[in-house]
Amino acid sequence: MCGIAGFFQSDKGMTSSESQQLAKRMCDVITHRGPDDAGYYVEGGVAIGMRRLSIIDIASGHQPISNEDGSVWIVFNGEIYNFAELRADLIARGHQFKTHSDTETIVHLYEEEGERCVERLRGMFGFAIWDRRENKLFLARDRAGKKPVHYTMVGETLVFGSEIKSLLQFPGVERRANVEAISDYLSFGYVPDPQTAFRGIHKLPPGHTMTFRDGRVTTRQYWNFQFDQTEQSPREERFYVERLRELIAESVRIRLVSEVPLGAFLSGGVDSSTVVAMMARAMDQPVKTFSIGFSEASFDELNYARLTAERYRTDHHEFIVTPDVCRLVEEIIWHHDEPFADASSIPTYVVSKMAREFVTVILSGDGGDELFAGYERYLIHQARNRFERIPRWFRRGVMLPLSRALPRAAYGKQFLRNISMSEGARFVDSLSYFGADAKRSLLGETIKRDLNGHDSSAAFEDLFAEPRSADQIERLLYLDSKTYLPGDILTKVDRMSMAHSIEARVPLLDYKLIEFVETIPSNLKLRGQTTKYILKQAMADLIPKEIVHRPKMGFGVPLRKWLNNELRELLYDTLTDRQARERGLLNPRAVLALLDEHARGRRDNSLHLWGLLNLELWHRSFIDRQPELSFAGAKQVALRQLAAGAVA
Repeated sequence: MCGIAGFFQSDKGMTSSESQQLAKRMCDVITHRGPDDAGYYVEGGVAIGMRRLSIIDIASGHQPISNEDGSVWIVFNGEIYNFAELRADLIARGHQFKTHSDTETIVHLYEEEGERCVERLRGMFGFAIWDRRENKLFLARDRAGKKPVHYTMVGETLVFGSEIKSLLQFPGVERRANVEAISDYLSFGYVPDPQTAFRGIHKLPPGHTMTFRDGRVTTRQYWNFQFDQTEQSPREERFYVERLRELIAESVRIRLVSEVPLGAFLSGGVDSSTVVAMMARAMDQPVKTFSIGFSEASFDELNYARLTAERYRTDHHEFIVTPDVCRLVEEIIWHHDEPFADASSIPTYVVSKMAREFVTVILSGDGGDELFAGYERYLIHQARNRFERIPRWFRRGVMLPLSRALPRAAYGKQFLRNISMSEGARFVDSLSYFGADAKRSLLGETIKRDLNGHDSSAAFEDLFAEPRSADQIERLLYLDSKTYLPGDILTKVDRMSMAHSIEARVPLLDYKLIEFVETIPSNLKLRGQTTKYILKQAMADLIPKEIVHRPKMGFGVPLRKWLNNELRELLYDTLTDRQARERGLLNPRAVLALLDEHARGRRDNSLHLWGLLNLELWHRSFIDRQPELSFAGAKQVALRQLAAGAVA
């Protein structure tokens, strides 16, 4: 696991010494992603670099790595789980290896198969290959989007990196807010791919490669989710149960290869319990498990996590989050690079920090909700689909105007607006932090003009309509897998784990497992009111029945309490001061209305206010001033002090 960065200048405007120093600066700012080693390759107008977290082939896996004659060089972030079999095949074809690393396997596979090499890689990855024979730079990102790749153009120079803060070290990269991305953030709580919150900086989408040659960028999609592959004659339920268990077991087993200690996040839900159960069956020593809890009982899942830990006699570690973690808000924003409204980043950050004291690799249960229909919103969507029987003219001509006429905090206002919409628009609206009407009143006049009619929901509605299947659950799974999964869930896990130099592996998102699950009929995923039905059937005898049958809780935090107490001063000072008012992003009156409603108890606006707080603090950290490496360094004293106080 590493962090990568670099650039390719068509005009070769720097000396080799200047290029190496710049590449070093780009990598130094992401030292947290790889504290064990650093390496650089500079030639002509190209410079690639990396920071390494040593996991496999610790002794000889230094990067960058080249092929036999030095014509192909790579910097790589991730893990390739089938590298041993690929390596054996490549040796049989005559390739000579200098290391035992998975990184070198990619180099030789690229020699054999060119840009299509990614199609044979089983793992998580973001990498850059410099091909001096063809004078091109080749970038790739894994299928589901577990590992990040960002890029921008400065004149005729391509600049790339695992994190945006690396790109910001390059001269000429502007720190200007992308107003369309800000609008999207207010809609969804994160900035969806391929946009970023910075104008001109992009994410390489999951399942894509990119080539830069002769001053031109070209991208290619090599893989996609396809939740429309259900067989015309579905098999018996028993077949899916048995095959699912086999694939999950294999997916977990191949992710246990490591030369450093590994463990698992254990939340007390079905997904993480599944991963721990399979780890325990595959390992000859107790699994190290890590769980997070809260003093507020309604947010605490430790009792459920203990059930799995006790059943498999894991080496279990628990941490109780206290309000002291509120001091970490700005540090967490710094690691995200973008405004990010999912408050579960806080416990993820804390449990990663604590786990790093014992292990370097963590397995998590992320991805199960998107694969097996685990979100409550799928049930809500099914229930609301009955309103499709109401004539569209009545929904749009009566219900929608009635919704808009009601006061902002009126009971039923949002429900009436939601059911007035078409199916795709209704589901997208249900995902929104701020609905379209609320956002119109929230945005400042300047940004509304700059948006020039940009509709944040349009791309999501197009994705909802993309699958060939008419099955509504498959459409929902496809949309969430293309948006929420990489944009929120995997981003959170990557940034918060790598903030503490810990590698997170996600076995439920193995692409072979995904492709099998896509063939399972949707009525075996969501059966009646039972979410994840087929997964629960497959794991029924391996995880405690109390977990199988418990209602889904989600990874919530006591945000309302924190905003009313520990974060109250920061919240009000940040959102109401002169700097925020004059920025012009938001309508000050609308912000004050949200604060007033919340303070008076008329409405719980915690999620909205948390999102606005993150937006303003991000703007101050990244747009108003350069996020230099010293920012992270200055936080270390506070973090050391927090270690004793934030958890118990």
